[in-house]
Amino acid sequence: MKKARVLFVCIGNACRSQMAEGFARHFGADVMEVQSAGLMPLDAVPAQTRKVMLEKEVPVDGQFPKCVEVFRNAEFDLVINMSGTFLPRNMREKERVWAVADPYGRTDEAYRETRDELADRVADLIADLRANNGAVPAPAPPRKKLFGWGKS
Repeated sequence: MKKARVLFVCIGNACRSQMAEGFARHFGADVMEVQSAGLMPLDAVPAQTRKVMLEKEVPVDGQFPKCVEVFRNAEFDLVINMSGTFLPRNMREKERVWAVADPYGRTDEAYRETRDELADRVADLIADLRANNGAVPAPAPPRKKLFGWGKS
């Protein structure tokens, strides 16, 4: 089976993208090769990130913050953008946006909420990749919202 090359990006490459990378490596190594990066990487992965991931028995040992520029010339099949801002131009055509709250500087509970949301999102991505033999499926079209229409 072909493995998809996936990059998870957030601001500091310390919380969200590290968590997503950890889940992807731990549960989806059969369908993806994964990296993570940040637009403005911190010096280290916070203890809270490591702590809440270990609560789910997913170590992030060996993972460290890296700048997205490190991957400027790398080829990815999918770039998951959790930064809330624009990525470098060469990454945009493979981009999917995940709006996930940044727990940095917040409580352990905020870290757990982010971790659990990412666990679900990464599990869905792994399932999609397995169903498509490692090929990245096209994103679902956005749903049209009804403003003022429908039942009252």
